[in-house]
Amino acid sequence: MSLNQGEAGNFARILTESLPYIQRFTGKTFVIKLGGNAMTDADLQESFARDVVLMKLVGMNPIVVHGGGPQIGQLLERLSIETEFVDGMRVTDEHTMDVVEMVLGASVNKEIVDSIHRNGGRAIGITGKDGQLIQARKLAVNWGAEGEKDIGQVGEVASIDTDILNMLSDSDYIPVIAPVAGSVDGQTYNINADLVAGKLAEVLQAEKLMLLTNVPGLLDAEGNTLTGLATDQVRDLIQAGVIHGGMLPKIQCALDAVQSGVTSAHIIDGRVAHAALLEIFSDEGIGTLISNRN
Repeated sequence: MSLNQGEAGNFARILTESLPYIQRFTGKTFVIKLGGNAMTDADLQESFARDVVLMKLVGMNPIVVHGGGPQIGQLLERLSIETEFVDGMRVTDEHTMDVVEMVLGASVNKEIVDSIHRNGGRAIGITGKDGQLIQARKLAVNWGAEGEKDIGQVGEVASIDTDILNMLSDSDYIPVIAPVAGSVDGQTYNINADLVAGKLAEVLQAEKLMLLTNVPGLLDAEGNTLTGLATDQVRDLIQAGVIHGGMLPKIQCALDAVQSGVTSAHIIDGRVAHAALLEIFSDEGIGTLISNRN
């Protein structure tokens, strides 16, 4: 069925609007954290896969980092392993870590890889252990007057060796990374996927860090999406208490990345089909953009 005149005009407008962005971003690296509904909804996962395949085809270098909290929780429940959270962080003992590594490094990772393959791309799934991509260290959590609490095998990024990513990015392959890493003492750690994505973007000096979430972006008191923010504006919003709760770690991650040389960071709504392309290739965008502009 052919397009009518209005549909044809709209289609042509979209294509021409995307052209300068394609020209601008060819050869650039984009680190994209996949999480929320974009991982658990089959249609959204397929649209995300098509997005990164198209990005690779037009000369960009997408690198995907994924979470998997809901999937981990479901398997722990089926195995009758109790889960404890401390201020939103999962206490990870040895048995829980086995489940985390199995879910993130195997089932979830391969599901994303398979969806990219179904949509014409080529992907390789890895964890932070592969090629010694990420060295982790135990996350020390200080709870103020209560002192430090041991939450088990929860880690943070100690160092990153980008050799394996450089090799993959210079090829036709899209890296899909599970945020599990080893340490020098032989322990395995689960690391927050936002933090892994942010640190990778910093080390790679990426063009963009993109964090897919289940909200439209950073919202003001009236529920409007804030965008086009400079780093000093973000710091002011943090100090004023506008940014708080679960959004604060994501915004801090984005802020750190931009302050460390990443051109821009984006908090975007992964519940919207083709959210990544809409943010990259359109004039309006659909989320919160943070940059180092004056």
